[in-house]
Amino acid sequence: MGSVDDRLADVGLSVPAPPVPVAVYVPAVRTGSYVYTSGQLPLSSGELLATGKVGDAVTAEVAYDCARQCALNAIAAVQSLVDLDDVVRVVKATVFVASAPDFTGQPGVANGASELLGTAFGDIGQHARSAVGVAVLPLDAPVEVELVVEVR
Repeated sequence: MGSVDDRLADVGLSVPAPPVPVAVYVPAVRTGSYVYTSGQLPLSSGELLATGKVGDAVTAEVAYDCARQCALNAIAAVQSLVDLDDVVRVVKATVFVASAPDFTGQPGVANGASELLGTAFGDIGQHARSAVGVAVLPLDAPVEVELVVEVR
């Protein structure tokens, strides 16, 4: 196992197979030294971890776990194109949070993804980030995450 796999195994996680796209797109695209992932939903074994709006049907704590699963799925999308140990830097994470109108805790939800990326990649997992509240996401998912990763 590579060092990313080892770091994830240390916290009881492993990189899953990339989730099957829910529409017409690919999980990730490489251009030059960058990999761009499609938005990844909190799918585990083909099922969403939760559905609904954060701050209403979904708690911030559950949404945090969803963001973590989304990031794990984004790592799987990257791995579908390159060896994870060839990642030079996680450049940017964009975290979309389907939010109830009065929910303003998007940064805390996004920490689920950011902390997982730090665990997986160490210092090179520290990244720029946007945490965006949105009205609705595909399949009524509460969170979606996309990454930009620089590779060798």
